[in-house]
Amino acid sequence: MEESPECAPQGRGPVLVRRRPPERPGLREALKARLRRGCTCSVQGAWALLQGLFPAMHWLRRYRAREDLAGDVMSGLLIGIILVPQAIAYSLLAGLQPVYSLYTSFFANLIYFLMGTSRHVSVGIFSLLCLMVGQVVDRELLQAGFDPAQDGPGPEANSSAPNASATTLALGLQDCGRDCYAIRVATALTLVAGIYQVLMGILRLGFVSAYLSQPLLDGFAMGASVTILTSQLRHLLGVQVPRHQGPGLVISTWLSLLRGAGQANLCDLLTSAVCLTVLLAAKELSDRCRHRLKVPLPAELLVIVVATLASHFGRFHQRFGSSVAGDIPTGFVAPRVPDLGLMWRVAPDAVSLALVVAFSISLAEMFARSHGYSVRANQELLAVGCCNVLPAFFHCFATSAALAKSLVKTATGCRTQVSSVVSAAVVLLVLLALAPLFRDLQRSVLACIIVVSLRGALRKVRDVPRLWRLSPADALVWVATAATCVLLSTEAGLLAGVLLSLLSLAGRTQRPRAALLARVADSSFYEDTAEFEGLVPEPGVQVFRFAGPLYYANKDFFLQSLYRLTGLDAGRAASRGREQGPGGRGAEEPVESRDLGPVSSAAALVPTATCFHAVVVDCAPLLFLDATGLATLQDLRRDYGALGISLLLACCSPSVTDTLRRGGFLGEEPGDAAEEGQLFHSVHSAVLAARACHGEPTATDSTL
Repeated sequence: MEESPECAPQGRGPVLVRRRPPERPGLREALKARLRRGCTCSVQGAWALLQGLFPAMHWLRRYRAREDLAGDVMSGLLIGIILVPQAIAYSLLAGLQPVYSLYTSFFANLIYFLMGTSRHVSVGIFSLLCLMVGQVVDRELLQAGFDPAQDGPGPEANSSAPNASATTLALGLQDCGRDCYAIRVATALTLVAGIYQVLMGILRLGFVSAYLSQPLLDGFAMGASVTILTSQLRHLLGVQVPRHQGPGLVISTWLSLLRGAGQANLCDLLTSAVCLTVLLAAKELSDRCRHRLKVPLPAELLVIVVATLASHFGRFHQRFGSSVAGDIPTGFVAPRVPDLGLMWRVAPDAVSLALVVAFSISLAEMFARSHGYSVRANQELLAVGCCNVLPAFFHCFATSAALAKSLVKTATGCRTQVSSVVSAAVVLLVLLALAPLFRDLQRSVLACIIVVSLRGALRKVRDVPRLWRLSPADALVWVATAATCVLLSTEAGLLAGVLLSLLSLAGRTQRPRAALLARVADSSFYEDTAEFEGLVPEPGVQVFRFAGPLYYANKDFFLQSLYRLTGLDAGRAASRGREQGPGGRGAEEPVESRDLGPVSSAAALVPTATCFHAVVVDCAPLLFLDATGLATLQDLRRDYGALGISLLLACCSPSVTDTLRRGGFLGEEPGDAAEEGQLFHSVHSAVLAARACHGEPTATDSTL
């Protein structure tokens, strides 16, 4: 708006002059410009695109070997040492042979090294994903006629035939045993989940992870951890129980464990007790002495080495019937294209796996904030998606970022993702030479490693009381997500958490706080009359604040709050006045008493209908207006106008002002008479203008 000299008020102090907004291009011009930028091909553009897709090409050229190499090598070695026993252990969760977990860890580290934007995140096998993959694998094995509870050593398990010959012929499994079919299901599921994640990255949907709140993620981790703990109890006790499927998995498993507790394997039970004691003691010692220890204690590796030696020389499998890991082959298996038919069958299950990528993005952003750099959420989607798509052809299953290993990387001096290459080298060494040494490792020891790794997630239950004091809605999301995961399934828990989070967000905007404001002494500031004492109400002017957006879901609450606090139902009063004719004047219409939620009330400051001539709405907290909210303001202005009451707006944001102008509430051009008389840059200037229009003496003040 250009302020002309003749329109400038005389002797009224400074005047705000609005800049004329730039011309907005039309939809066709905007699409043409975007297509022109996207389709323009040049060497510089191609090189920039390649560097964006593979960030390692950019930062490797600036790698400082003297400062960073020592920390990267140390952290990479330690992560590799921790990764090997965890990979073998997590194969129990996924219902797969240990060698496939090693394949997954190897390829995931290399691909994220090339494509990831976080310097500290460790991507690989993740307990929650292993659990979700295992549930799908068990279901498909059962439908194919295999026994999901079979835990025989590798070659023996692979030679087992399915129970149903008809199913075998239908699925083409004549030459494929239980473990062969299990990895086919896992790779098909992983490929579909990776495709989902890559598509989300291409469509720039990285913002979707912001809708998975931290209480939701914590509750999901807690519920899934209880499910994981339950699934490992049969290995801890050495009990042969069926692997249940569907809703109520945790409860059904506990009932089966109670019925079969008398058949517990004494060797597995004693081994589990000793390993749990050692691992928990080592973890507690590491936590208490983490400031003194330069590197964390490799407790898992030590336990696995000692337990393997004891099982081998004690012949626990032959003498006591203890279940062991079995043969772990060396080298790599020839790549294979995942089964297209299985991909269609598991496509719905892959959706929940793809959404767990929110953990990766959250971890990447957390470490980036703490170390002073930035990450790209869409590139993280592409990186984790490619960590699933490409390895799926090499007999790998779903991966994601893991908090525990990422914390270890940070604590041991990791500077860049070069540490991931070192970790991949350690895993490669095991794959090529050391894997057969773990043949006699008891499965109960692997279960102990899994259970101890759940300490952090299980301890989150202690945060619920503090979360309840801070936000009951967030605490409800946490508890509901965790309970649904335990009582129904992990997929249902994730869905319930997302729905409750969205409902919680909608509920907070549907019934925000509403209040009457009054002046702070002789200043130009106004505050809530229910929160502060000694405020001075403006005679003849009601100042109303609505601390939220005004849209279709809360427009009734907005009107109820305004009518309740001012003591006048303008809609009914104006309707009655119109029914009585031009000469009639509607009497005061009392507002029905109802629960208005977080609405402050101050009885001494609520006047009757004839005690005020203007209503000022403080629009500073008003985030946005939709079409329904705009219509509400227009109807309110009409009703107040019929009663001789002015409706003024103060502190509107540019987006709200633009909506008011485009919706016809204000004039079409900035600065016209309609806008000058209704829109003010402060509450005080609106109050002064209202009093001046009513003929009351006021001090001069600048208006917008």
